[in-house]
Amino acid sequence: MGLMRIDLLSRRRLLQSASALVASTALPAWSRAQEAKGGGRLVVAADSEPKNLNPAIVASNGVFFIASKVVEPLAEASYTAPGGLAPRLATAWDGSVDGLSVTFRLRDGVKWHDGKDFTSADVAYSAMNVWKPLQNLGRVVFANLLAVDTPDPLTAVFRFSKPTPLQLIRNALPAVSSVIPKHVFEGTDIAKNPANLNLVGTGPFRFAEYRPGEYYRLTRNADYWGKDEPKLDEIIYRILPDRAGAAAALEAEEIHLAAFSAVPLSDLDRISKVPGIQVVTKGYEALTYQLVVEINHRRKELSDLKVRQAIAHAINRKFVIDTIFVGYATASTGPVPKNAPEFYDPEVASYPFDTRKANALLDEAGYPKGTDGVRFSLKLRPAPYFNETKQFGYYLRQALAAIGIEATLGNADAAAHQVAVYTDHDFDLAVGPPVFRGDPAISTTILVQSGLPSGVPFSNQGGYENKALDSVIAKAAETIDAEARTEFYRQFQKIVAADLPLINVAEWGFITVARDTVLNVPDNPRWAVSNWADTALRS
Repeated sequence: MGLMRIDLLSRRRLLQSASALVASTALPAWSRAQEAKGGGRLVVAADSEPKNLNPAIVASNGVFFIASKVVEPLAEASYTAPGGLAPRLATAWDGSVDGLSVTFRLRDGVKWHDGKDFTSADVAYSAMNVWKPLQNLGRVVFANLLAVDTPDPLTAVFRFSKPTPLQLIRNALPAVSSVIPKHVFEGTDIAKNPANLNLVGTGPFRFAEYRPGEYYRLTRNADYWGKDEPKLDEIIYRILPDRAGAAAALEAEEIHLAAFSAVPLSDLDRISKVPGIQVVTKGYEALTYQLVVEINHRRKELSDLKVRQAIAHAINRKFVIDTIFVGYATASTGPVPKNAPEFYDPEVASYPFDTRKANALLDEAGYPKGTDGVRFSLKLRPAPYFNETKQFGYYLRQALAAIGIEATLGNADAAAHQVAVYTDHDFDLAVGPPVFRGDPAISTTILVQSGLPSGVPFSNQGGYENKALDSVIAKAAETIDAEARTEFYRQFQKIVAADLPLINVAEWGFITVARDTVLNVPDNPRWAVSNWADTALRS
């Protein structure tokens, strides 16, 4: 296997400064990532270090990245299965005609990692005690869940107080339905249970060890229900918060794989030419990130549609795609991404880059330029989560200056940013990266519907209210017929694009960079956060 050996020692010094090496631990040192045919250890870069790994409570990519190999959902996204959904802990699901119940048939012969049988009681407990009251996404999907009946150990019947679309439940299953063991959590303080880190699941890997600042370790579940799975003996997540460290570790053969664009986009062209390394863009289609400009409609100027249209026209999306995302993104047309064909509607209002039109709109709105060339000033807060959101913040300040709007950047860490935008409303414009998770009712409509209490992250905290839009969202939430529900979401896109409660700029999936010895990397649209049961290494 060929490797780029240029300045290898300096790269290793960089890696050591980015994150402590674990050679001093009880594990074997991995100065070269171990490989073996039909087993072996997969070493992966992790750029975050969640202390709560329970995906039934915290449905986020940082948690799923590790926990999805241990704790399984009822179903997973698929490229090939009917309806794009593959069975996991559930083997079949059916909705009643009135939309008031969904029946799940569960997989027989599944055992928890502690040896106890998986049954419908675990599903009922997870749904009623965790997904509905505690989970960030499940609170929306299961808002009207009344009870879960368990007529036998392999049947769970979800009963709803209001009609709930099967289309929504199906689309939500991969993200919201991680099942946890009732016998481990019942009678405890769920939020403080040690099993939120020391996971007990049914998945192909068992949680083995966590060393803060160093690694998480998963080991093969020899009793997994999947035939001849998993292929690997062990997965190590090395904590490497520095993206440059991940790239260096790949080239030095110290890790096999870096997901979620852990390698900087600006390095991808170079690293793709290194022998033995592959750059993979597939595997994130069901995790589409959207670059949006959030707007505080309490601000008089921003409550004017012409001003919002002017800002939309001031943004050069091609420049953003080509320069900030280095081509690894596409321009958005509205709140539903192009790779969600079930709902996507391209026939919406558009705002091509046109500073002349933007200036004209601002003049018409009654905001002429002063002697200093400034019409008014705004506070702009870019989300700190990704380099791209921060870079877009700098670009947007320049784009606004070109049309006479002065923007002052307010930078903060993740926690302070969330409080400033979603609790204190201390912003005029904010740059956000919401995720489209397969259905507009999950994480998308919440960005624009009114009446949400302060403090709800990634929601409409800009004070925008549109009764017609709220009505469409409410009707879609209770429409059982899939075609009629889809039509409501096409109306939803048209209203959002025309009235601009926020401005959709770009949409992107992440990039995986891996050694070419890693097999079956992109085998489903949520690959990085799926169970990796068939991921393998070749010698």
